[in-house]
Amino acid sequence: MAKKQNASRFGDFWIKGKMDITFFGLVMILLVIGLIMLFSASYSYALTYYGNSFRFILRQVALAAVGLVCMFVLSKVNYKYFQKYAVWIYGIAIVLLIAVYGFPAVANVHRWITIGPIQFQPSEIGKFAIVVLFAHLISNNAEKMGNWRFVALLLGLLAAVCLLVVFETHISATILIFFIGMVLIFVGGLSKKLTVIGITLAAGAGVGGYFIIRYYLGYASDRIMAWLDPWAYPTNEGYQTIQSLLAIGSGGILGRGFGQSRQKYLWVPEPHNDFIFSIVCEELGLIGAMVIIILFCALVWRGFTIAMRARDKFGSLLALGLTFQVGLQVALNILVVTNTIPNTGIGLPFFSYGGTALMILLAEMGIILSVSRSSSLEKS
Repeated sequence: MAKKQNASRFGDFWIKGKMDITFFGLVMILLVIGLIMLFSASYSYALTYYGNSFRFILRQVALAAVGLVCMFVLSKVNYKYFQKYAVWIYGIAIVLLIAVYGFPAVANVHRWITIGPIQFQPSEIGKFAIVVLFAHLISNNAEKMGNWRFVALLLGLLAAVCLLVVFETHISATILIFFIGMVLIFVGGLSKKLTVIGITLAAGAGVGGYFIIRYYLGYASDRIMAWLDPWAYPTNEGYQTIQSLLAIGSGGILGRGFGQSRQKYLWVPEPHNDFIFSIVCEELGLIGAMVIIILFCALVWRGFTIAMRARDKFGSLLALGLTFQVGLQVALNILVVTNTIPNTGIGLPFFSYGGTALMILLAEMGIILSVSRSSSLEKS
């Protein structure tokens, strides 16, 4: 009997229907362009420091292949099963965020868990956990979104993850997780009264956070000073930003051409990571950069369309949260690379090096495609 009730609630394990081809096509286009640009940005750095120009691209391609398999499989798995295990996913994320302190520090910080050849940041799991848990709790308790106790519970669950990530001195991931959680709370049906209170508290937290970072967190304070005037710190905190701006400026309208970047030759530090977009701008120019931005905007638009036309609230919030995560991360990365906001150390989805992060990203795209299989939109 329990098995029958479970089946009726969550449906078949394999979901039927046609996945959204537009969203799938945009993912594949961005993935291919990202891999090509990663190779262009990384080969001189890889050759200089590791004696192998293909060191980064080969690992990225291999894990991209694994990620594609995960994406196809998850696109067929009924997304409702993630609702069933939402609390477990959140619990695992908390355990992993604590477990990082049991592994050796990398660059003097504890952000990674390394098991053999596999290295990943639990904060990536934390982002996903917040999306799944909030989609589950809000969809099952829609009538409580005007109850301050329930909203306080959501904020407490969000704060627990954010605080653990802050202790890792990972400001960019903290910002992402915080805004993902807040957006899901607001779109989940928060009452007008609590919305006004929430905006006020968020504004206060933002001001307070600025002063804490500015005056108490030395590493972040230095980044803010370098952001305000990078040319005043040309050999330390401002160096990466200066080299990034030089790369963007030298690309002009049409760019120097694919593979012709000069700044990637040991000027932009680790050009295959967070600042890869500056190399994209230098090689492809303003026009090429705008094409990539348009592709990302199209991906976000299609993801939101899938979310709005999902068959249930859980699927809607799940697709919206995962799509918003990608869009916000892209926006923050580009703002950092252009020195519009302080350097937060955030990668560009599909482009920046990090095979495990790419694999998780593709798996999340598979979940959105799973939602699309039952959504009421044209998929051809």
